[in-house]
Amino acid sequence: MYKCGGCNRIIDDPDPATSRCPFCGSRILFKIRPKVVRKVKAR
Repeated sequence: MYKCGGCNRIIDDPDPATSRCPFCGSRILFKIRPKVVRKVKAR
């Protein structure tokens, strides 16, 4: 999961050879961390 720096769209798996956004052609991609689910102990 990557996020484009130009158009802020989420890209599932960009092409590793070109590594650019398929929507706007920007080469700035940020890797998105998955949301951490916190477990809360019941009292």
